[in-house]
Amino acid sequence: MFELTGSLEFIVPTMVAVMFAKWVGDAIVKTGIYDAHIELNGYPFLDNKEEYQYSTVAINVMRPRPGDPPLRVITQDTMTVGDLEQLLRDTDYNGFPIVVNEQNHFLVGFVTRRDLKLAINNARKTQDGIVTNSIVYFSTHAPSDPDN
Repeated sequence: MFELTGSLEFIVPTMVAVMFAKWVGDAIVKTGIYDAHIELNGYPFLDNKEEYQYSTVAINVMRPRPGDPPLRVITQDTMTVGDLEQLLRDTDYNGFPIVVNEQNHFLVGFVTRRDLKLAINNARKTQDGIVTNSIVYFSTHAPSDPDN
């Protein structure tokens, strides 16, 4: 912040110096100081700009507490709309891991309860033929042509 009572001649050189320092810093290091501190302290951090290859099983990441029911998961391409609606009625979890299949709990992704409800409601309203027995597919990329 500047006190602008008669000192306007300092604003432009200061702005130029700050922008030059930012450009040099961005050219040398792509992350900010806070990202560097997270890395130095060893805190877990998932950068939303990076793609991650999932290489773990859901049960190794998400363990139920003793006395809790078993882990509830969504399979990538075998569940129906009815199965998902029943899962939403039976549980109060805020999200669900998406796995390859019931036998192989290889983690594919994660969907929040809110996003799942919105997607089901939106599909029922906007697409003809969405019934309780319709198969639901989870993918890392949205289809380019939603009609196919």
